[in-house]
Order: sequence, then C-alpha cells, then structure tokens
Amino acid sequence: MSAKQVLVVDDSTTIRLYHQQILESAGMRVTQAANGYEALEKALSQHFDLFLVDVNMPMMDGYVFLEKLREISSAPAIVISSEAGPQDAQRAYAVGASLYIVKPVDPHQLLTQIKMLTGAEP
Repeated sequence: MSAKQVLVVDDSTTIRLYHQQILESAGMRVTQAANGYEALEKALSQHFDLFLVDVNMPMMDGYVFLEKLREISSAPAIVISSEAGPQDAQRAYAVGASLYIVKPVDPHQLLTQIKMLTGAEP
C-alpha cells in the first residue's frame, strides 16, 4: 500500500510542522498550506487522501475552504481547532468535516483517527 498523502492547512508554521512530524512518523506524505486559498490551489493540482484543517486562518478560513473542497474532493477532512463550542463542531460537520478535534491534539489519538478514516495500515 502506498503512503497516504495528507494536506495540513494551518496558518501557524509551528502547528503545521508539529502535525507533519506526527504524520511522517507514521509513514505518510505531508504537504503544507498556510491558508485556505493556498490549500485549495494544492487540492486542485494534486490528490490527497486526507486534509487536516484549522478553522481560524486569514484570507480563507477552514469552513469556507471545506465548502469549496467538497465541490472537488470527497476525501476525509479533520478539522482541528481551538474553538470548543458545540456550534463550532456543528458548523464544521455541516460544511463537510469528517471529524472535529479541539486543540491540543493527542498524537496517538490523531493517528488512530487518521488511519480509521483513510484505511491506512495500523
């Protein structure tokens, strides 16, 4: 089975690198995007098996990105956000999120959920 391709979308370089380290340790290939516009361009130009998406980003937030993404891809998308209200998760699911996780992320839990959503080998 080939390595899963994951697009990590977050305006924080530190968070992107943290998620990249977790994913690469599990043998996945990671591409980064700093905002929704950049992520959409990348999603249009290559295939991804999964998207990790922050909500609060400049230019295009995670909700708008997911709405646009769903027009071109049905790949699973995990929204990872500091917003912990029930309405935040509901909004994310309404625009196409597969899963909503509140920061901080537990690396082992994240990998388990990614493997479940992508069918990656445990």
